[in-house]
Amino acid sequence: MTKPLVVDLDGTLIRTDLLWESFWSCASRTPLQLFGLPLWLAAGRARLKQELARRAEFDAAGLPYNEAVLELIRARKKEGGRVVLATASDASLAGRVAKHLGLFDDVLASDGTRNCKGKAKVEALRGLLGSEPFDYVGDSEADLPLVAEASRVWLVDPPGSVRRAAESAGKLEAVFPGAGKGVWPLLRLLRPHQAVKNLLIFVPVVAGHRLGDLPTLVAAGWAFLAFSMAASAVYVLNDLCDLDSDRAHDRKRRRPLASGAVSIPTATVVGILLMAAALTLSGALVSLHFLAVLGGYLALTTAYSFWLKRKVFVDVMVLAGLYSYRIFAGGEATGIVLSKWLIAFSMFFFLCLALTKRYCELDRLSGSGDANKRRGYRVEDLDLLRTLGPVSGYMSVLVMAFYVTSEATVMYPRRGLLWLVCPILLYWITRIWFLAHRREMVDDPVVFALRDGRSLLAGALIALV
Repeated sequence: MTKPLVVDLDGTLIRTDLLWESFWSCASRTPLQLFGLPLWLAAGRARLKQELARRAEFDAAGLPYNEAVLELIRARKKEGGRVVLATASDASLAGRVAKHLGLFDDVLASDGTRNCKGKAKVEALRGLLGSEPFDYVGDSEADLPLVAEASRVWLVDPPGSVRRAAESAGKLEAVFPGAGKGVWPLLRLLRPHQAVKNLLIFVPVVAGHRLGDLPTLVAAGWAFLAFSMAASAVYVLNDLCDLDSDRAHDRKRRRPLASGAVSIPTATVVGILLMAAALTLSGALVSLHFLAVLGGYLALTTAYSFWLKRKVFVDVMVLAGLYSYRIFAGGEATGIVLSKWLIAFSMFFFLCLALTKRYCELDRLSGSGDANKRRGYRVEDLDLLRTLGPVSGYMSVLVMAFYVTSEATVMYPRRGLLWLVCPILLYWITRIWFLAHRREMVDDPVVFALRDGRSLLAGALIALV
């Protein structure tokens, strides 16, 4: 007769860990409740898992499943075998996974008192199966007691000690690949291409006609590096908080964290290290004033990740403000005083970009019959966003026109040529909204502009003027 097949969950059936998933789900939704962590942990890991599971929200259908393990389970079910899901994750979360897949006859999991891991998992299996032999699918050193008890073993990207134990016992049937490893998934997580936004730090240098001042350029360069590291840390934090919503997105589900290509613990550590490095670099090589500015940026982006992103219109105001904040940071790093014209222009221009981003996201959801409930927007808000966005962009062009006619441009020998900037901006702003309306643009207009030939040409023409 076909032996029962016992399957581990975290790192085996799925390319993630539900304890970490539930932690970040709780942190993104009810961060203040995490103050209870020390008390929960003092009562045992099983209690910790249970408390986090009660507060977590996740869609079992969106989890990154290991297809090789699923095929093995389906083959065993086809043979008429019994399949058991045995996991150290909390029973409520394991139950959701089992219900979604519909492949398991039994579920053994932690219950708030017993942590179903290692020897405790063996005892739970013996309570269910008695002395009946079983096959096992696992991945970690915690599975060594299961490897010793099982008749045959399948492993998913195991540590060397676990693989050697299974091989020396003559039980290893196959080794399945796990999540993608290496430098590339980690680089994708940090989104180095987004560092182009931090070039705004150099705007005060250009606008202040200080490109020939080497100390100023060096200060701006260190500020750019520090801001880029901080921004990457913020992107990691955002992805950790948006795991569930990213997996429901047709494009974002391929992000390293959502797809399981990078583990949550690794991403958490990398984010903390980047944040610490950015703050250290700011204080040591730029200035204490710039360190305070960067700290304010991190505080604002953290508030956005955990709370402000769910506030209608506040979210786009914050997004626009974060662009302008980079210009302000550049001024602090270099000691250049920003003009009122630059502040006013950046406020309207970046609000236009933020509204474009939100419009594209909401429009895509309306096409799929869904609604962006988490961000507070509704499908009927599309017309309003489609009005506010271009108006904001055109207001920035109006500010540019006032600037050209002001005394602030006396340093330009042929300042009349600055009028040419206005029609170029009008064209670019109108074009991105045409493309957004036609659903021909990605969510982020900055990323779009970096890949769009006409946008690059428009930027080059403005620089030439």
